[in-house]
Amino acid sequence: MSASPNTVHSPEQVARRRALAPHTSMFLRMLIRAAVLRRGRAASALFAMVVAAAVATAMMNLYVDVQAKLRTEFRNYGANVVAVAKEGQSLPADALRKIDSTLDPKTLAVPFAYAVARTQDGQSVVVVGTDFTRARQLNRWWKVSHWPNDAPPRNPSAEVEPPAVTKPTAPKGRKNAAHGASRGLPAPTTPAPEGRQTEPVDALIGMRADSALNLDRKPFALTFQGRALNLNPVGLLQTGAGEDSRIYLDQSEFQSWTGIAPTTIEIAVNGSTQEIEHGIEQLAQILPAADVRPVRQIMEGEANVLNKTRATLYAAATLIVITAALCVLATLIGWVFDRRRDFAIMKALGASEGLVNGFFAAEAAALGVMGAVLGFGIGIGVAAWIGRVNFHAPVIPRFSVFPYVLAGSVLVALLSAVLPIGLLRRVQPAIILRGE
Repeated sequence: MSASPNTVHSPEQVARRRALAPHTSMFLRMLIRAAVLRRGRAASALFAMVVAAAVATAMMNLYVDVQAKLRTEFRNYGANVVAVAKEGQSLPADALRKIDSTLDPKTLAVPFAYAVARTQDGQSVVVVGTDFTRARQLNRWWKVSHWPNDAPPRNPSAEVEPPAVTKPTAPKGRKNAAHGASRGLPAPTTPAPEGRQTEPVDALIGMRADSALNLDRKPFALTFQGRALNLNPVGLLQTGAGEDSRIYLDQSEFQSWTGIAPTTIEIAVNGSTQEIEHGIEQLAQILPAADVRPVRQIMEGEANVLNKTRATLYAAATLIVITAALCVLATLIGWVFDRRRDFAIMKALGASEGLVNGFFAAEAAALGVMGAVLGFGIGIGVAAWIGRVNFHAPVIPRFSVFPYVLAGSVLVALLSAVLPIGLLRRVQPAIILRGE
């Protein structure tokens, strides 16, 4: 049964009824009303906080991924570590297997063996034996018209006759071959009989070597220590460096022809400078017969780029955050001057200095929270766009950075409110309410 209008309620009943009735917090209503009545200033301050939070989010997401992505890009420029057999020694036959099993699975090692051969005209040329599949993965910056391992079926009419080779005379039987084997040297192979057609071996020819030898992409023959080999140039190589003066063969074909095992292994080690140095120490332990050293140009260039990129990210984020803080500061100072009468009424009604200052700081913190939430979503999208445009790979959203973005946004907003709160303390209710 409802009470009549003339029913008198005690103060305790009124207080109990108001406590049980649904109501909106006066503090929250004041915050909302302050933002609604001054939409322009609130929007400008919120926009500044959103920009700062978005930039911080994008930079923090990129900072985590940029090092890995830049290292991946640097791996396209070749090896950063080289293992070379010491003078008078050779690399063990299982050196490549040891490297693959010791270092990170993403590490790429490519063997190289070198020999100086002669053409039919007596010209000297450096011939290199390597693993074309690994070399192609390591040296993606090489400009190759066609890789030998991708060559189409060979044309039998392209075969040429090997040059006539003078057979060294030997005492009875195979005494020379046995003597060479006893010294640890490869036994010479018997050249093909004169006039016999042999199947040429696919080769990758450097641009300068092709020009110097006048090959014109035609099959030719080379001789090494009395052993001839027919070659079929299936591709041209251009690097602008020493590789352009060489001829590259498959390692198995090269070793069966020359008997020379790899003496150099180029290695692309992933990781930071410290991780690369640790990898060099491991390689020196498992390959005592090799001189393991870094490629300084690659390592120093990588370190410089990473440091400069990191510094650029920090500088950009710091500059934008400072700019946002100045925008918020200007907005909050404007709020103080626009709402002096409101704050004077609050003080005249009994609000303490701490309550008024706390209310103003809460308004600034609310701006920081809203800016952090909106800016975080925008920053994730910006980071993904930068990763796809510059690195051609997605940047994984890292929600673990949101607490840092939120705390930073609130901190920037509160720091921006320090000066306006100082001005707020100077508000005198009597003077303001008299209109002075």
